[in-house]
Amino acid sequence: MKENKFIKFITSKYLILTVQLISTIVFTYFIFKLDLVPLKYLTAIMIILGVLIIIFFLIMLSGQKKQKEGLRSKRSIITKIISLLVSILLMMGTTYTIRGNDFFENVSDAKNQKYLISVITMKKNDITKLSQLDGKKFGVSYQHDTTTIAKAISDMEEEIGEQELTKFDDYSTLADALYNDEVDAIVVGQEYKSMLEAKHESFDDDTKIIKSYEYDAKLHVTTKQTDVTEKAFTVYVTGIDTYGSVNTVARSDVNLIVTVNPKSKQILMTSIPRDCEIKLNKNGKMDKLTHTGIYGTSETISTIEDFLDVQINYFARTNFSGMTNIVDALGGITVDSDYKFKTLHGNYQIEKGINEMNGDKTLCFVRERYALPNGDFDRGKNQQKVLKAMLDKAMSPKIITNFNNILSAIEGSFETDMSSKEIKSLLNMQLNDMSDWKIYNVQVQGKGYQTSKTYSMWGTEIYVMKPNVKQVKKIKNLIDTVEQGGTIDEKDLEGLGN
Repeated sequence: MKENKFIKFITSKYLILTVQLISTIVFTYFIFKLDLVPLKYLTAIMIILGVLIIIFFLIMLSGQKKQKEGLRSKRSIITKIISLLVSILLMMGTTYTIRGNDFFENVSDAKNQKYLISVITMKKNDITKLSQLDGKKFGVSYQHDTTTIAKAISDMEEEIGEQELTKFDDYSTLADALYNDEVDAIVVGQEYKSMLEAKHESFDDDTKIIKSYEYDAKLHVTTKQTDVTEKAFTVYVTGIDTYGSVNTVARSDVNLIVTVNPKSKQILMTSIPRDCEIKLNKNGKMDKLTHTGIYGTSETISTIEDFLDVQINYFARTNFSGMTNIVDALGGITVDSDYKFKTLHGNYQIEKGINEMNGDKTLCFVRERYALPNGDFDRGKNQQKVLKAMLDKAMSPKIITNFNNILSAIEGSFETDMSSKEIKSLLNMQLNDMSDWKIYNVQVQGKGYQTSKTYSMWGTEIYVMKPNVKQVKKIKNLIDTVEQGGTIDEKDLEGLGN
């Protein structure tokens, strides 16, 4: 008897409709809080969900009357099942909405950066932990950093005691000392890896990190926020050459300036090669662009603003971990390569034409330049190809089945100083008008040469690309045109590396 009452209770129209009503209210609240769905769609959703409850109630009420008359109502039973399914879908939708809102909060408003200091030794030895280096010879250079390196050494010596330190004038000779067995290990910041690789291109493959120390610091940038749905804005997108935390101070290997006009629906992506010769904002000294990352994202942004005479409104950054994690979470991507070649890192064979790539293969593909006929110029084009392939895959229906994994992959390896509200307003605008965007690509070109006079690696001969002044001027004009709402087309891009 009690069991019958319980079954009647859980199958009653009042309980089932109450669950649907609560699910509807909760779903609507979080959709509204997400502030992503345009009002016209949100209103329609609310009306549809409200009408469903009324229709289900009337059908179930009709079924109840028939039961009193001794008749069975299949329609009432089916309606109850549908109502429960709607409630489940609404609960799932609420979960996705909450997760999406958390995602926007986690990747936006970037305000911090990390300095990563590592204890590095040669891979050929059998040392696997810090304690095994006690009593060994350590090498260090204070060429561009004294405070953070000193702090890391202090923390290291707290673990294994005071050690013998040999100081070197620059990072290039520091790397030489490690290779020549003059020291057993070196203590160096992640951001100076390019200097360690100056004479040892396979540094990553030849060495191993025994211990790392992270130090947080405030990030002060010169970006200037604007109304992203009404006014043109520019985003600096950087890919740093490091694994782990995306906000680690490191070289800026990928440098992409994305100029967006929300009114004319045009996007201009300007790629600047990492080896491009520039003048540092902080002192006017000649260097190459990738080295600006050593001095923090703020220095890179200010230097690019000087170089292209542009105001950067926001920045976004990712790293090696980001590339591999996001591509793998997407289930791989398809890239059309202009050339057949083998990558230096990973030793992957890339075919001319269509290539299916997982995360690691994609990373090796975008890092490669030595095997390409036009070096860094071709690498820049490959980076744009991968970005487009990732966007194409991310916008496919398959993203729904792997929604949480993709968001988790992006969260840990991507961040921007654009606010959550600004990101949502852009997406809201696009969902509202569903406009087609025109996307154009250009790349700064120039002539390469060897020099030992860069500020960051003075005295060490390295490759630098001197930009073509006339071409850079044309790119500046294109950026101005997009910012001012003018129209550009493929003819305007001729000879600009598109």
